[in-house]
Amino acid sequence: MAKISHNIKILGWVSFLTDVSSEMILPILPLFLKNVLKATMTSIGVIEGVAEATASLLKVASGYWSDRVKKRKPFVVAGYGLSALVKPLLALTTTWGQVLGIRFADRVGKGLRTSPRDALIADTSIISQRGKSFGFHRAMDTLGAALGTLIAFLLLTWEVEAYRLVFALSIIPGISAILVLVFLLKEKPPERQEGSDPALTKKASKPLPAHLLALMGIMVVFTFANVSYAFFILKINAIGISVALVPLVYLFYNLVYAALSMPFGMLSDRIGRERVLLGGFFLMTLLLWGFSKATSSWQAWLLFFFYGITSAIIETIPRTLVSDWAGKDRRASTLGLYHTLVGLASLPASILFGAIWHTYNSATAFTYAMFLSAFSFILLLLFKRVPK
Repeated sequence: MAKISHNIKILGWVSFLTDVSSEMILPILPLFLKNVLKATMTSIGVIEGVAEATASLLKVASGYWSDRVKKRKPFVVAGYGLSALVKPLLALTTTWGQVLGIRFADRVGKGLRTSPRDALIADTSIISQRGKSFGFHRAMDTLGAALGTLIAFLLLTWEVEAYRLVFALSIIPGISAILVLVFLLKEKPPERQEGSDPALTKKASKPLPAHLLALMGIMVVFTFANVSYAFFILKINAIGISVALVPLVYLFYNLVYAALSMPFGMLSDRIGRERVLLGGFFLMTLLLWGFSKATSSWQAWLLFFFYGITSAIIETIPRTLVSDWAGKDRRASTLGLYHTLVGLASLPASILFGAIWHTYNSATAFTYAMFLSAFSFILLLLFKRVPK
């Protein structure tokens, strides 16, 4: 079995450090918005939706230009750098509109880096090991998230209202990630210059395969069921998990996610990616049903355990499938298109979910998402049976 390449290991460590920084913030940000800045559920939905939509619009552009100039590293460095610098500014915010602006800038960074980074992972992986490579990257990313969440938990245990201190300290791992990226990631020069092979240029200009576009369409529908983490956190806080304990529950989720990302990626290498993804859709349907019925704090731990399993599949397998079917010469731009479509759908998805919760209640909102997840499962099951 081939070893994981140097660049994938470096990208893994960069994601580890970046997620230490991010996940010091993310599990407590919804609580900061609700309890300190007095934001409504609809406002939180707007923030999350705009953040993801912003990232998505840039993913297709950065992917396209990365393919055009045959370079990945400059986009990756710029994206991680911007995010690392703006996130600590949350410590200075006094209104939810300011949080929206910082989340917007942070997601601009994510939009710049994601497609070129995923393409770089795929470029340096043989297809029979690609699921393993993406799984390794997701595992490192999530281990960093676990450590960041643990740091947030310890700081909030020391001082319950230490939101702003946590936000400010997030700059340390963020800057560390940039240093690792700049000095240790080594991008190979392109094998041939742009346009040197007319056959490749012609191939890259052909329309995307119908089955790839169909997969993207199914993932867009599923996005309306793939509820933002912020709403899961607000739900467990509502059923009895204290502000100080929220990061610990989120840490538990990240440990499950990290432990299973690489095994699920390797499983998809053996039995097929569509089968594993189908299992992820089924688990999401059950998870949303569970959240719609949850009333006690002990249930939060069980639900976040299943949330970790589900995320290990949903965040790993689709991008691996897209990488497989896109082809090397337009891999970054195709990944960018996928991320853009899914991310743009997250804007109305988050706003709609937040509005349903605000107008009715959380049970109604999670039930709505459950039915959409079940519908997505049926679509993927029918798609799986169509010859590719």
